[in-house]
Amino acid sequence: MVILKNTGDTVSWLQKARWKGSSIGFVPTMGALHDGHFSLLQKSREKCDLTVCSIFVNPTQFNNADDFNKYPVTLEKDIYFLEKNKCDILFLPGLEEMYPDGTVPQQHFNLGYLETILEGEYRPGHFQGVCQVVKRLLEIIEPTELFLGQKDYQQCMVIKKLLELENFNARLVICTTQREQNGLAMSSRNLRLDEEQKQRAGALYTSLVTMQQDLRPGDVLSLKYEAEKYLADRSIMIDYVEIARANDLKPVEEWDGTCRLVALVAGFVDDVRLIDNMVMNNNDDSGRNL
Repeated sequence: MVILKNTGDTVSWLQKARWKGSSIGFVPTMGALHDGHFSLLQKSREKCDLTVCSIFVNPTQFNNADDFNKYPVTLEKDIYFLEKNKCDILFLPGLEEMYPDGTVPQQHFNLGYLETILEGEYRPGHFQGVCQVVKRLLEIIEPTELFLGQKDYQQCMVIKKLLELENFNARLVICTTQREQNGLAMSSRNLRLDEEQKQRAGALYTSLVTMQQDLRPGDVLSLKYEAEKYLADRSIMIDYVEIARANDLKPVEEWDGTCRLVALVAGFVDDVRLIDNMVMNNNDDSGRNL
Protein backbone atom coordinates (compact mmCIF):
# COMPACT_ATOMS: atom_id res chain seq x y z
CA MET A 1 0.00 0.00 0.00
CA VAL A 2 1.22 3.46 -0.92
CA ILE A 3 0.76 6.18 1.72
CA LEU A 4 0.50 9.71 0.33
CA LYS A 5 0.22 12.85 2.45
CA ASN A 6 0.85 15.56 -0.11
CA THR A 7 -1.90 16.73 -2.47
CA GLY A 8 0.43 17.27 -5.42
CA ASP A 9 1.98 13.81 -5.13
CA THR A 10 -1.47 12.23 -4.86
CA VAL A 11 -2.84 14.03 -7.91
CA SER A 12 0.26 13.06 -9.93
CA TRP A 13 0.17 9.42 -8.82
CA LEU A 14 -3.51 8.99 -9.67
CA GLN A 15 -3.22 10.85 -12.98
CA LYS A 16 -0.62 8.31 -14.13
CA ALA A 17 -3.01 5.51 -13.14
CA ARG A 18 -5.81 7.12 -15.17
CA TRP A 19 -3.50 7.46 -18.19
CA LYS A 20 -3.08 3.69 -18.00
CA GLY A 21 -6.86 3.29 -18.07
CA SER A 22 -7.31 2.33 -14.43
CA SER A 23 -10.63 2.96 -12.73
CA ILE A 24 -10.39 4.43 -9.22
CA GLY A 25 -12.61 3.56 -6.30
CA PHE A 26 -12.62 5.93 -3.34
CA VAL A 27 -13.58 5.30 0.30
CA PRO A 28 -13.42 8.52 2.37
CA THR A 29 -13.16 7.95 6.14
CA MET A 30 -12.30 9.65 9.40
CA GLY A 31 -10.35 6.63 10.60
CA ALA A 32 -11.09 4.30 13.53
CA LEU A 33 -11.75 1.72 10.83
CA HIS A 34 -14.02 -1.31 11.33
CA ASP A 35 -15.77 -4.04 9.34
CA GLY A 36 -18.22 -1.53 7.92
CA HIS A 37 -15.28 0.14 6.20
CA PHE A 38 -14.06 -3.29 5.11
CA SER A 39 -17.32 -3.82 3.19
CA LEU A 40 -16.74 -0.53 1.34
CA LEU A 41 -13.15 -1.47 0.50
CA GLN A 42 -14.27 -4.89 -0.65
CA LYS A 43 -16.92 -3.42 -2.95
CA SER A 44 -14.37 -0.98 -4.38
CA ARG A 45 -11.89 -3.78 -5.06
CA GLU A 46 -14.62 -5.74 -6.86
CA LYS A 47 -15.62 -2.84 -9.10
CA CYS A 48 -12.44 -0.79 -9.63
CA ASP A 49 -8.82 -1.33 -10.62
CA LEU A 50 -7.44 0.80 -7.77
CA THR A 51 -8.86 1.48 -4.32
CA VAL A 52 -8.04 4.71 -2.50
CA CYS A 53 -8.95 5.31 1.13
CA SER A 54 -8.57 8.65 2.88
CA ILE A 55 -8.28 9.26 6.61
CA PHE A 56 -8.98 12.79 7.78
CA VAL A 57 -10.92 13.82 10.88
CA ASN A 58 -12.68 16.86 9.48
CA PRO A 59 -13.09 19.64 12.07
CA THR A 60 -15.64 21.63 10.07
CA GLN A 61 -18.35 18.97 10.32
CA PHE A 62 -18.33 18.92 14.13
CA ASN A 63 -20.68 21.47 15.64
CA ASN A 64 -19.54 20.32 19.10
CA ALA A 65 -15.85 20.87 19.87
CA ASP A 66 -15.95 18.26 22.63
CA ASP A 67 -17.25 15.67 20.18
CA PHE A 68 -14.36 16.47 17.83
CA ASN A 69 -11.81 16.15 20.63
CA LYS A 70 -13.24 12.78 21.70
CA TYR A 71 -13.38 11.30 18.21
CA PRO A 72 -11.31 8.08 18.29
CA VAL A 73 -7.91 8.17 16.56
CA THR A 74 -6.33 4.76 15.87
CA LEU A 75 -3.95 5.49 13.00
CA GLU A 76 -1.48 2.61 13.45
CA LYS A 77 -4.34 0.09 13.61
CA ASP A 78 -5.98 1.75 10.63
CA ILE A 79 -2.86 1.43 8.48
CA TYR A 80 -2.54 -2.24 9.42
CA PHE A 81 -6.25 -2.73 8.65
CA LEU A 82 -5.90 -1.17 5.20
CA GLU A 83 -2.77 -3.15 4.34
CA LYS A 84 -4.45 -6.37 5.46
CA ASN A 85 -7.48 -5.59 3.32
CA LYS A 86 -5.43 -4.79 0.22
CA CYS A 87 -6.10 -1.09 -0.11
CA ASP A 88 -3.87 0.33 -2.84
CA ILE A 89 -3.46 3.92 -1.65
CA LEU A 90 -3.99 5.68 1.66
CA PHE A 91 -4.37 9.44 1.36
CA LEU A 92 -3.44 10.85 4.76
CA PRO A 93 -3.57 14.65 4.55
CA GLY A 94 -2.96 17.15 7.30
CA LEU A 95 -5.20 20.09 8.04
CA GLU A 96 -3.28 22.52 5.81
CA GLU A 97 -3.44 20.11 2.86
CA MET A 98 -7.22 19.97 3.13
CA TYR A 99 -7.78 23.61 4.06
CA PRO A 100 -4.92 25.64 2.54
CA ASP A 101 -7.01 28.82 2.91
CA GLY A 102 -8.19 28.01 6.44
CA THR A 103 -11.35 26.33 7.67
CA VAL A 104 -13.61 29.36 7.31
CA PRO A 105 -16.10 28.34 4.58
CA GLN A 106 -15.21 29.67 1.14
CA GLN A 107 -18.46 28.45 -0.40
CA HIS A 108 -22.06 27.81 0.65
CA PHE A 109 -23.61 24.67 -0.80
CA ASN A 110 -27.29 24.95 -1.70
CA LEU A 111 -28.56 21.75 -0.10
CA GLY A 112 -32.11 23.00 0.30
CA TYR A 113 -34.53 21.03 2.45
CA LEU A 114 -31.98 18.30 3.24
CA GLU A 115 -30.02 20.69 5.43
CA THR A 116 -32.98 21.68 7.61
CA ILE A 117 -34.19 18.30 8.88
CA LEU A 118 -32.96 15.43 11.07
CA GLU A 119 -29.16 15.68 11.27
CA GLY A 120 -29.32 19.12 9.69
CA GLU A 121 -31.64 20.35 12.43
CA TYR A 122 -29.75 18.80 15.34
CA ARG A 123 -26.25 19.47 14.00
CA PRO A 124 -26.40 22.92 12.35
CA GLY A 125 -23.55 23.49 9.92
CA HIS A 126 -22.66 19.80 9.86
CA PHE A 127 -23.52 19.16 6.23
CA GLN A 128 -21.80 22.33 5.02
CA GLY A 129 -18.65 20.97 6.68
CA VAL A 130 -19.18 17.57 5.07
CA CYS A 131 -19.53 19.19 1.66
CA GLN A 132 -16.41 21.31 2.21
CA VAL A 133 -14.21 18.31 2.85
CA VAL A 134 -15.81 15.92 0.34
CA LYS A 135 -15.54 18.48 -2.45
CA ARG A 136 -11.85 18.94 -1.69
CA LEU A 137 -11.26 15.17 -1.57
CA LEU A 138 -13.09 14.58 -4.85
CA GLU A 139 -11.06 17.31 -6.55
CA ILE A 140 -7.85 15.60 -5.42
CA ILE A 141 -8.79 11.94 -6.00
CA GLU A 142 -11.11 12.29 -9.03
CA PRO A 143 -12.57 8.83 -8.44
CA THR A 144 -14.52 6.76 -10.90
CA GLU A 145 -16.74 5.49 -8.09
CA LEU A 146 -17.36 6.78 -4.58
CA PHE A 147 -18.31 4.25 -1.89
CA LEU A 148 -20.38 5.22 1.15
CA GLY A 149 -22.30 3.32 3.81
CA GLN A 150 -26.07 3.46 4.22
CA LYS A 151 -25.71 4.05 7.98
CA ASP A 152 -25.27 7.73 7.12
CA TYR A 153 -28.41 7.77 4.98
CA GLN A 154 -28.99 11.52 5.01
CA GLN A 155 -25.31 12.22 4.44
CA CYS A 156 -25.40 9.96 1.39
CA MET A 157 -28.25 12.07 0.03
CA VAL A 158 -26.29 15.24 0.75
CA ILE A 159 -23.24 13.94 -1.11
CA LYS A 160 -25.44 12.85 -4.00
CA LYS A 161 -26.65 16.46 -4.12
CA LEU A 162 -23.06 17.71 -3.94
CA LEU A 163 -22.10 15.57 -6.94
CA GLU A 164 -24.93 17.18 -8.90
CA LEU A 165 -24.18 20.74 -7.76
CA GLU A 166 -20.48 20.54 -8.58
CA ASN A 167 -20.81 18.35 -11.71
CA PHE A 168 -18.52 15.63 -10.43
CA ASN A 169 -18.36 12.54 -12.62
CA ALA A 170 -17.95 10.03 -9.80
CA ARG A 171 -20.67 7.40 -9.52
CA LEU A 172 -22.07 7.08 -6.00
CA VAL A 173 -22.32 3.52 -4.64
CA ILE A 174 -24.23 3.04 -1.37
CA CYS A 175 -23.33 -0.11 0.55
CA THR A 176 -25.46 -1.95 3.10
CA THR A 177 -25.00 -1.09 6.78
CA GLN A 178 -22.82 -3.61 8.61
CA ARG A 179 -23.94 -4.56 12.12
CA GLU A 180 -22.74 -6.03 15.39
CA GLN A 181 -24.30 -9.27 16.64
CA ASN A 182 -27.03 -7.38 18.49
CA GLY A 183 -27.86 -5.28 15.43
CA LEU A 184 -25.97 -2.15 16.47
CA ALA A 185 -24.77 -0.38 13.32
CA MET A 186 -20.99 -0.46 13.08
CA SER A 187 -19.54 2.98 13.70
CA SER A 188 -16.23 4.47 14.75
CA ARG A 189 -18.10 6.00 17.69
CA ASN A 190 -18.79 2.51 19.02
CA LEU A 191 -15.20 2.51 20.32
CA ARG A 192 -16.40 4.94 22.98
CA LEU A 193 -18.99 2.45 24.29
CA ASP A 194 -18.36 -0.13 27.00
CA GLU A 195 -20.03 -3.55 26.78
CA GLU A 196 -23.13 -2.53 28.75
CA GLN A 197 -23.58 0.55 26.58
CA LYS A 198 -23.15 -1.50 23.39
CA GLN A 199 -25.86 -3.89 24.49
CA ARG A 200 -28.18 -1.00 25.35
CA ALA A 201 -27.41 0.70 22.04
CA GLY A 202 -28.73 -2.36 20.22
CA ALA A 203 -32.19 -0.99 21.08
CA LEU A 204 -31.80 1.47 18.19
CA TYR A 205 -31.80 -1.41 15.72
CA THR A 206 -34.60 -3.22 17.55
CA SER A 207 -36.78 -0.10 17.35
CA LEU A 208 -36.24 0.05 13.57
CA VAL A 209 -37.02 -3.64 13.10
CA THR A 210 -40.21 -3.29 15.14
CA MET A 211 -41.37 -0.31 13.08
CA GLN A 212 -40.66 -2.25 9.90
CA GLN A 213 -42.55 -5.32 11.10
CA ASP A 214 -45.56 -3.30 12.28
CA LEU A 215 -45.82 -1.11 9.18
CA ARG A 216 -49.30 -1.11 7.65
CA PRO A 217 -51.06 1.28 5.24
CA GLY A 218 -52.59 4.22 7.10
CA ASP A 219 -51.34 6.09 10.15
CA VAL A 220 -47.64 5.62 10.97
CA LEU A 221 -47.32 8.12 13.81
CA SER A 222 -48.09 5.41 16.36
CA LEU A 223 -45.03 3.47 15.17
CA LYS A 224 -42.85 6.48 15.95
CA TYR A 225 -44.39 7.01 19.38
CA GLU A 226 -43.90 3.36 20.33
CA ALA A 227 -40.28 3.49 19.18
CA GLU A 228 -39.64 6.65 21.18
CA LYS A 229 -41.11 5.05 24.31
CA TYR A 230 -39.10 1.87 23.76
CA LEU A 231 -35.84 3.82 23.51
CA ALA A 232 -36.63 6.11 26.43
CA ASP A 233 -37.37 3.07 28.61
CA ARG A 234 -33.80 1.93 27.88
CA SER A 235 -32.26 5.24 28.91
CA ILE A 236 -31.51 6.36 25.37
CA MET A 237 -32.02 10.12 25.04
CA ILE A 238 -33.67 10.64 21.67
CA ASP A 239 -32.95 13.41 19.21
CA TYR A 240 -35.44 12.04 16.71
CA VAL A 241 -37.37 9.05 15.48
CA GLU A 242 -38.73 9.70 12.00
CA ILE A 243 -40.48 7.86 9.18
CA ALA A 244 -39.97 9.54 5.83
CA ARG A 245 -40.10 9.01 2.11
CA ALA A 246 -36.93 7.22 1.15
CA ASN A 247 -36.23 9.32 -1.92
CA ASP A 248 -36.35 12.78 -0.32
CA LEU A 249 -36.75 12.35 3.48
CA LYS A 250 -40.09 14.17 3.59
CA PRO A 251 -41.82 13.03 6.82
CA VAL A 252 -44.83 10.75 6.44
CA GLU A 253 -47.85 10.57 8.74
CA GLU A 254 -50.08 8.45 6.51
CA TRP A 255 -48.71 5.68 4.31
CA ASP A 256 -50.41 4.75 1.04
CA GLY A 257 -49.01 1.22 1.08
CA THR A 258 -46.70 1.72 -1.91
CA CYS A 259 -44.38 4.71 -1.30
CA ARG A 260 -40.89 3.58 -0.31
CA LEU A 261 -40.18 4.58 3.29
CA VAL A 262 -37.15 4.85 5.54
CA ALA A 263 -37.15 4.96 9.32
CA LEU A 264 -34.37 7.00 10.93
CA VAL A 265 -33.30 7.34 14.53
CA ALA A 266 -30.71 9.32 16.47
CA GLY A 267 -30.06 9.26 20.19
CA PHE A 268 -27.51 9.34 22.97
CA VAL A 269 -26.26 6.34 24.88
CA ASP A 270 -24.96 8.34 27.82
CA ASP A 271 -22.66 10.88 26.09
CA VAL A 272 -22.21 9.02 22.78
CA ARG A 273 -24.52 10.04 19.96
CA LEU A 274 -25.50 7.28 17.50
CA ILE A 275 -27.63 7.18 14.37
CA ASP A 276 -29.24 4.38 12.38
CA ASN A 277 -31.87 3.80 9.72
CA MET A 278 -33.74 1.11 7.84
CA VAL A 279 -35.61 1.10 4.56
CA MET A 280 -38.97 -0.24 5.69
CA ASN A 281 -40.64 -1.74 2.65
CA ASN A 282 -37.71 -3.30 0.82
CA ASN A 283 -36.66 -6.92 0.69
CA ASP A 284 -33.44 -5.95 2.45
CA ASP A 285 -31.85 -3.16 4.51
CA SER A 286 -30.27 -1.53 1.47
CA GLY A 287 -30.37 2.09 0.42
CA ARG A 288 -28.45 1.64 -2.81
CA ASN A 289 -31.10 3.48 -4.83
CA LEU A 290 -31.30 6.69 -2.79
